[in-house]
Amino acid sequence: MNKPSFFSRSELARALWGFRREFLLVGSLSFLANLLMLAPTLYMLQVFDRVLSSQSELTLLAVSLITLLLFMALALSEWLRSRLLVRASLRFDRQLSTRVFNGSFLAYLAQSASSQSRPFADLNQIRQFLTGSGVFALFDAPWTPIYIAVISFLHPWLGILALGFALVQAALAWFGQRQTVAPSEEVLKAAGETAGDLQDKLRNIEVLESMGMVANLQRRWNRQHAATMDKGALAQGLINRVAGWSKFIRYSQQSLALGAGALLVIDGQLSPSAMIAANVLMSRALVPIDQLVGTWRGFFSCRSAFQRLERLLDEFPERGHPPSRGRPTGTISLEAVSAGAAGRAAPILQGISFAVPAGTVVAVLGPSGSGKSTLAKVVVGIWSPSSGAVLLDGEPIGGWNRLELGPHIGYLPQDVELFGGTIAENIARLGEIDSRKVIEAASSAGMHETILRFPKGYDTPIGDAGSLLSGGQRQRIGLARAIYGDPSLIVLDEPNANLDDAGEAALVCAIRQLKAKGKTVFLVTHRQGAVSIADRLMVLRDGVLAADGPRDAMLASLRRPQPPVRTAVLVQSA
Repeated sequence: MNKPSFFSRSELARALWGFRREFLLVGSLSFLANLLMLAPTLYMLQVFDRVLSSQSELTLLAVSLITLLLFMALALSEWLRSRLLVRASLRFDRQLSTRVFNGSFLAYLAQSASSQSRPFADLNQIRQFLTGSGVFALFDAPWTPIYIAVISFLHPWLGILALGFALVQAALAWFGQRQTVAPSEEVLKAAGETAGDLQDKLRNIEVLESMGMVANLQRRWNRQHAATMDKGALAQGLINRVAGWSKFIRYSQQSLALGAGALLVIDGQLSPSAMIAANVLMSRALVPIDQLVGTWRGFFSCRSAFQRLERLLDEFPERGHPPSRGRPTGTISLEAVSAGAAGRAAPILQGISFAVPAGTVVAVLGPSGSGKSTLAKVVVGIWSPSSGAVLLDGEPIGGWNRLELGPHIGYLPQDVELFGGTIAENIARLGEIDSRKVIEAASSAGMHETILRFPKGYDTPIGDAGSLLSGGQRQRIGLARAIYGDPSLIVLDEPNANLDDAGEAALVCAIRQLKAKGKTVFLVTHRQGAVSIADRLMVLRDGVLAADGPRDAMLASLRRPQPPVRTAVLVQSA
């Protein structure tokens, strides 16, 4: 059987298509449940037309027992379809949660617009909709014309009246969707942007407090909040008007249907039992439409979540499983590499080419904005080049199995980010803690004695993002994390920016140890002490590799008199 085009268009749609059997069973149970919904009407007709006329208690008992059995079957079918949907939603979550995590991670890594969405909230919204009343309303909606047909069998005019009310309810649902979906989504977006902007500012609470910026922040937030509230009031007003008209139509239907039935009874065209049964059936016929009116916001929110999640998974497909390549030696080379940040038209790096054999310590120099941090991210494979190739041991770095390669790469970014947890967990890269390796890494970073002075030693919690540590302590723990596990390639971006003299000495000692072990080290720095231990110097300027060569020759070249403009740049670089 060929899949419909909708279910073959995306990974997420195919995942939903995989639950077609469950949806088919839910549809069958919904068919049974709606069929059994006719039991109260049939019971009413039997009581009025048979029991009251025959005065037979035995007939009443038999009809009541049969109706009770039908009610039990109705309750069982309702329970089964709910349970089936709950289990299907849990399977759906288990099937996609890991995939959504990986896609979300790749989106953040690539600085994609999809990273601004809330993929796990979207997945949860889809899962909740699959188990909510909205799905039942969709399965029950086809029964509205069937109930109207039964009402028409009792009397054609009552069927016409039921059809009219159904059309009015459907038109109201369509109007409500057209008028209120866009304002509601705009309110949610504005509220999210306001809250996100405030949270971003509060991360720098010390700056806000010390420099008297709180009042300015409050005025800024008040303007954003007031605009959000105005949009919310407008959207809520539209929703309330639609809900008010819906109640008016529902109450009018109940009364007018009873009045029309009474008129037909007076004219002798309808029995009293049929009048009451028609009124019950008409109310039941409009219940699915009424449910759709109540759940259309959830449906369209679910549709928006589906579309966002669909774009995320399609933009960042599941990574393949590259072959295992063993431990790298650390030989790294770039071939005409150009790279830049997402959303920036001009590349930051332009045509960078070099080859660094294993065991080399390279110091990367250059003024601010010359592309040093971008080069560091390209070398470790965080950012993919827009052109050219990054080769590790002669193979494209993107072709390595990242889970296997990760332990063999050490990276210390310019802005050190630690994770909530203990010192040992952060040094061990959130993996299984090997106490010997943790202590070795901390000792190499000159942090062991300091850690032992903490209240719980290596088990001391560091707070959110290392908030309980000083800048220098965070940087040295980040350094210990980078060299944990004896990696082959280590890239350190301004590792001494927050270090004192003791920390600087510990850094130099750590790099000497790595050099003695034959590790490849890239060191982005401006300090002479770190440069002195390098084998090779690279100078970046405006994204171009301006100079590259052995340390001594490069230092001699930098010290030679140069034209004034060029000399100023080189001195700044050095």
